[in-house]
Amino acid sequence: MRPGSLQRRLPVGAVTALGVVLTVAGILFAITVGPARLSDGELLRAVWTRLTVGLDPLGLSERLVTETRVPRVLLAAVVGATLAVVGCVLQALVRNPLADPSILGGTAGASLGAVIVIVLGADSLVGLPVGAFLGAAGGFGITFALAWRAGGLSPLRLVLAGVAVSYLLAALTSLVIARADDRALRSALFWQLGSVAGAGWDDLWWPTLAMLVGVLVLVARARRLDVLEYGDLTASALGVRPQLLRAELFVLTSVLTGIAVALAGGIGFVALVVPHAVRLLTGPRHASLVPLSALFGAGFLVWADVAARTFARPSDLPLGVVTALVGAPVFALLVSGRLHDARA
Repeated sequence: MRPGSLQRRLPVGAVTALGVVLTVAGILFAITVGPARLSDGELLRAVWTRLTVGLDPLGLSERLVTETRVPRVLLAAVVGATLAVVGCVLQALVRNPLADPSILGGTAGASLGAVIVIVLGADSLVGLPVGAFLGAAGGFGITFALAWRAGGLSPLRLVLAGVAVSYLLAALTSLVIARADDRALRSALFWQLGSVAGAGWDDLWWPTLAMLVGVLVLVARARRLDVLEYGDLTASALGVRPQLLRAELFVLTSVLTGIAVALAGGIGFVALVVPHAVRLLTGPRHASLVPLSALFGAGFLVWADVAARTFARPSDLPLGVVTALVGAPVFALLVSGRLHDARA
């Protein structure tokens, strides 16, 4: 990325306001979509009662909304924010706005770990996140090790190693699925395409905390990430240790990727499209890019989940299918616009 592109294109305040409106409107609308309907006041009272007292005082409609719909919408927001932040970090680490976890082995590794857990029948609340995290850490770790052995963690080596590792892990995932029984096969295939259906309140606390901590850590390192855009030599001259920074952020992205994939399966294009779009709006300064990517990622996945619930009623579409149908054309437009600007 050219250093001259660091100048902001739109005021951060205006973009933030737009992101808040889109995300909040998406959350409120998504909670109202379904057979059970509550007014705004009834919804707030029901959620407060559920969190402070419990289920006993709630009626059937209130239980349906608070126990299934609200956690699902909130989980979609958390996963979308997490994936967008991961994409933002990886694009900075490899100095390439087209990077995302699927390119560097994280998504493929998390999918392999989670599918193994499903096929073994250990897909509990503990087993699936642990399997996905270990898989993501393994995928990123193998990519990290291959690039390091090839001569250091340069952006090109990371991308080349990540592509090779992703193909290998995807092949192993297919091999595991091919050996599964019918129950595990259906579960693994649907899970690979992504879904936040069946989310509960217990699924929200630790991923929300992890996402918030990740955003704070990255904002604190925003200047280092900005400097990294200029290359390793410049970064070293300015007091940043690029190899150590990449290693540190690889660990962080492993954790965040594992959490997102464990909770929602393989969802593509969020980590790729959202940071790219925000960067075009405000420029690539990470002090604003990281939190804005989280904000727009949350809104994007909430609206995608609304589409997944409504397009094929009464059944749900896989969430990854919706994000691909929306994200692929949007990303093509973003890339074509960037290419046109470069030629001009």
